[in-house]
Amino acid sequence: MKNDLATMRCDIFCTVVDNYGDIGVCWRLARQLAHEHGVAVRLWVDDLASFNKLCPEADASLAQQHCREVEIRHWNAQLPEVAPAQLVIEAFACKLPENYVAAMAAREHKPVWINLEYLSAEDWVEGCHELPSPHPSLPLTKYFFFPGFTPKTGGLLLERDLLARRDAFLNNAAQRQAFWQTIGLEMPAADTLKISLFSYENVALPKLFDAWVQGAQTVLCLVPEGRILPQVEQYFKDASFDRLRTNGSKEVWQRGKLEVRVLPFVEQERYDELLWACDINFVRGEDSCVRAQWAGKPFVWHIYPQHDAVHLKKLRAFTELYCTGLPPDAAQALHGLWATWNDSGGSGQFWDNFRKHNNILRHHAHDWAQQLSGNGLTLNLLDFFNSIDRMRDSQNFSLDRHSL
Repeated sequence: MKNDLATMRCDIFCTVVDNYGDIGVCWRLARQLAHEHGVAVRLWVDDLASFNKLCPEADASLAQQHCREVEIRHWNAQLPEVAPAQLVIEAFACKLPENYVAAMAAREHKPVWINLEYLSAEDWVEGCHELPSPHPSLPLTKYFFFPGFTPKTGGLLLERDLLARRDAFLNNAAQRQAFWQTIGLEMPAADTLKISLFSYENVALPKLFDAWVQGAQTVLCLVPEGRILPQVEQYFKDASFDRLRTNGSKEVWQRGKLEVRVLPFVEQERYDELLWACDINFVRGEDSCVRAQWAGKPFVWHIYPQHDAVHLKKLRAFTELYCTGLPPDAAQALHGLWATWNDSGGSGQFWDNFRKHNNILRHHAHDWAQQLSGNGLTLNLLDFFNSIDRMRDSQNFSLDRHSL
């Protein structure tokens, strides 16, 4: 790479949407740029209270602080006058402050300005990835950078040692036992189906729980604190089952073959271990969906609901891509459960078919993670930054020669 990353600076701007989704991606990106590439990163966040959930040592009352080698700045209406970084990332179409954009335009060597877009598997993404968008009145160009699942996209966030750490965890009983102890449990019996459930509000939940309650296999469902928790409580309340309490604070419900345990908010690193430890993972939004794919386990995605059911088109695009190479009956089982979990609310009737194909889906999930692992977003982002920088230098050199 042309640039010395040890002297490179990057500003990432993020507005917190849906509590943790956007900031979850930005925090992972910021840490990877700092830890693996030595980039000096400033992460501008408008909601430090939500950020504190991801980084407990962060102080929500401070306008400026350093956490895990990243400078954290509170982004409010009065952004201080600062020198823009060489790489500026506008995450998920948040709008940069006007004084910051003016400062970018005033620099002789203009920053590389990137709009980091939302993840999608739709066909049009490849054609829009890395497209330039000149500013209407300033000498600046913004570039659209799309994460994705094919080599013609920006790829996915993947730490360089993540898959090795995953495999070490799965092959080490002591590590797995230590994880279960950190959440107040002994390692479940081998014949217990372990499921993590991270979801938006979902009308399909009662029927899915009914299927687990009435099934032949014991199910341990681990629910991180989140938006679906009131529905979990209501399900057991409607069934006239009282909440059980253990250790004075852990919430546990049990009915038939189903046991549900509520987990306190799980930090990002611990969330990866939760996904690795479970047999099937229900995930929501973008960040947890990507982490579930790296876990290499069967998963069910609750995509972020959008107006006019636009999200269902995105869901179909991903499932069609993800199911490439699956036997038709296994692909149909996955399509059925995912579609009803996201739309019709009849997920319980599709559960048994999905479960029947679990071994095939597990091998497919592992192979899928390996297939994606060669297309890391952070390296692609840095390569793109350098390509733009080299292009500008070449253009300036040509102009200098012409002026002679």
